[in-house]
Amino acid sequence: MWSPLCCCVIFLGKLEGNIPHMKTSKTTARCWLLMASISLIAVARSFAAELDTAKIDQITGLKGKLNEKEGAYKVTFPRDDVKVVVDGWTMPPFMGLGTWAAFTKGVHAEAMVMGDTVLFEDEVNPVMSVALENGLSVTALHNHFFFDHPKVYFMHIAGEGATQQLATAVRKVYDKIKEVRAANPKPQDTFGGSSLPEKNSISPGPLNEIFGMSGEVNNGMVKFTIGRPATMHGVAINNTMGVNTWAAFAGSDANAIVDGDFAVTEDGLQPVLKELRVSGINIVAIHSHMTHEEPRILFFHYWGRGAAKDLAQAVKGGLLVGGLLEVSSPVQD
Repeated sequence: MWSPLCCCVIFLGKLEGNIPHMKTSKTTARCWLLMASISLIAVARSFAAELDTAKIDQITGLKGKLNEKEGAYKVTFPRDDVKVVVDGWTMPPFMGLGTWAAFTKGVHAEAMVMGDTVLFEDEVNPVMSVALENGLSVTALHNHFFFDHPKVYFMHIAGEGATQQLATAVRKVYDKIKEVRAANPKPQDTFGGSSLPEKNSISPGPLNEIFGMSGEVNNGMVKFTIGRPATMHGVAINNTMGVNTWAAFAGSDANAIVDGDFAVTEDGLQPVLKELRVSGINIVAIHSHMTHEEPRILFFHYWGRGAAKDLAQAVKGGLLVGGLLEVSSPVQD
């Protein structure tokens, strides 16, 4: 089968045979650069032509735009359904409140998609679950602003597969946003649930048994920390230097919160996210903490509500999936 690369090689070869003898190396270099540019544009257009852009429009319900030079097709829409005020100024969507997904021809699959999704706090976790359930990867979750009301978050997505599959997944993500807003036009500012007791009284024993280690106890709270060896600039780093996964419990045994941070490799990020979301744990940030580390480590922060033992089992599930805790299975009641 002919590939775009093969076509480019033949294209360049034919051009080379028709090029007059060049007098200077500069001229020759310019000529080859021109030919290379032409061929790259041709490849990009070939890739784009193989994408069913009409199908992407139909499935997503949006009219996309083709960048022929890059061979990418992008659908986008502004988050103008909720007024956002940043530092006292009502922000037009043009200034950075646009949700988008861009499709291009894949190498290991028919197509690849990347995108950024503008979300409010009560949309993040329902939308993340839909993305993960439909084959998309969630690669980052963070803020872009300070003093924004309501608070705005940006969730980056990616995926490889059939064009129809990817476009359908993107559409489901966008439909979930609409569903959340239709139920509550004004973004919510709480996870809900009953108030926590004023005095913390978490029993460490059951949690120690679940995690297979002794947690740090402080005024009725319990915290577990697991280091993750890595190197940075050739220097060994671990738990004390900040490469760690931790879980802290507060409240009472029956009415508790857990918050913490997971340190995972790139390959571990999606499985651990899925495991925690299935267990009802809220993800509140996904980002990096370092540069030039080996292996590359990504961090995600989380928050959960419920009975302390249930929360511990949920976190332990993430530890097991991520290979961070060498035990056979969660302790059963």
